[in-house]
Amino acid sequence: MPKRPSTSIAKKAQAKAEADFATWLMLAKLGSFNDLPPDAQRWLEDYRVRLAKVGEAEAMMATIRALYAAYYADMGGEGEAPALAGNVAADRDNVVALKEARAARVVRTTASAGPQSRLPFPPLLIFATLVALIAAIKLAFGG
Repeated sequence: MPKRPSTSIAKKAQAKAEADFATWLMLAKLGSFNDLPPDAQRWLEDYRVRLAKVGEAEAMMATIRALYAAYYADMGGEGEAPALAGNVAADRDNVVALKEARAARVVRTTASAGPQSRLPFPPLLIFATLVALIAAIKLAFGG
């Protein structure tokens, strides 16, 4: 009788595999490949081999699947690792470019900045008024 896979271990293993791979890939792209642990370097080398054979999305998904299966076994999952959920390695079409995200954020903040968000008096004017008031009080009371 085959063992029943553990869902909680599978979720943890999947999240760890996705996060670790994304982190390692980003560090490698930033030039820190040699600073990565040997395990991470091996996984990235496997990814490069897959990348030479198939497209980027397929190589990424295959590497994450293999990493997930290894993590599942290391975390005590029994039997074969269950199939990954659908959110692994999202398509590039679903990823918002950093420039687009910044532009959207700028548009959103400028659109929300209406007339009610402007200060009625500039802070410098308030400060100057307070200084003048204190000077007037000192002169009036001989302080």
